[in-house]
Amino acid sequence: MNIATVQDVQMVETGNGGAPDSSHASQRRADLLMQSKRWRTLLSLTMLMAGCLTACNAETPAGAVSIDGSSTVYPLSKAMAEAFGKTNPGVKFQIEFSGTGGGFKRLCAGQIDIAGASRPINTIEIEECTARHIEYIELPVAFDTLSLVVNTKNTFADCLTVNELRRMWEPAAARTISTWRQIRPSFPADPLVLFSPGKDSGTFDYFTLAIVGSEGKSRGDVTMSEDDMVIQRGVAANPHAIGYLGHAYYQSNRETLKLVSVDNGHGCVAPSTQTVIDATYEPLSRPLFIYVNAAAAARPGIEAFTHFYLSPESEQYVSKAGYVPLPPAARAVQTARFEKEVKGSAFGGRTVLGVSLNWFNVNEEERINAQLVQ
Repeated sequence: MNIATVQDVQMVETGNGGAPDSSHASQRRADLLMQSKRWRTLLSLTMLMAGCLTACNAETPAGAVSIDGSSTVYPLSKAMAEAFGKTNPGVKFQIEFSGTGGGFKRLCAGQIDIAGASRPINTIEIEECTARHIEYIELPVAFDTLSLVVNTKNTFADCLTVNELRRMWEPAAARTISTWRQIRPSFPADPLVLFSPGKDSGTFDYFTLAIVGSEGKSRGDVTMSEDDMVIQRGVAANPHAIGYLGHAYYQSNRETLKLVSVDNGHGCVAPSTQTVIDATYEPLSRPLFIYVNAAAAARPGIEAFTHFYLSPESEQYVSKAGYVPLPPAARAVQTARFEKEVKGSAFGGRTVLGVSLNWFNVNEEERINAQLVQ
């Protein structure tokens, strides 16, 4: 088929230049008009295909992302997913919380893409992942000031020492330490009612290590739950109660809870961004993590979401959730860890006390380089 020239098309559209009409000329114009229409259609299709080569081949994040684990990390992951989803509607999230231990069980079983954790993965969990050939990338994403709370009607417990907390929560206290006066003689002889995260909770593991001195060791005569809202509601409803939970849950319920400062021997210190930065809220300041299934990390949706979790933009969502953002240098180190696919844990299967914000700036980078050399 002969394609009409631009000059021919113009002739058809404007007439034949004023030449006398004839049946031959009329037929010629009809043929040119048909060819013109075909030419325009072909041009439109060509432009459409050229546009698709750019747009259709662009890899836009899509697919499903499943997250489970720490109830402390849950509100942060939820906020991140909502913010990320506004510009990436093709990525769909399923976010749950079964406790840090529950999340690691599902991660090591290959059932989820990301596990939220309020403590590092432990030796038993590492062995479970290894046995199932599940590899993961460990990424600290924020700091939490694990918070002690009492009922708002409590007028006497403003600050408790680490020793008083130990006496309150250690296994030997069960059915023995039952009143506030037994904690401090100036306190009233009111019943002591305790609320605690459950045994699958990373907050439970961290608190017992930091306060009692042995991870997982605590009195059993307490109300326990992996759901921090159960602790919040229990303390808010009982004037004699005390409990501990992630700071985000205190922040979102501060009208119904009273925050208790902690004295580790250097005076009373309340949890805050500043006391994390200057490392004075010890021993209850701790990092929060996400663990990304290494096999799933290359999927566009998970890769993009993880980068968003570690981006400068994420800082506002960390703060709004009630946690302390990592410094820019530490975020850069974790981004490099993810991009280089550095697998495994930097903590050797144990929870480490006294980890500060600066710990992730330099030491973690040195560990990354060491692992890459190996």
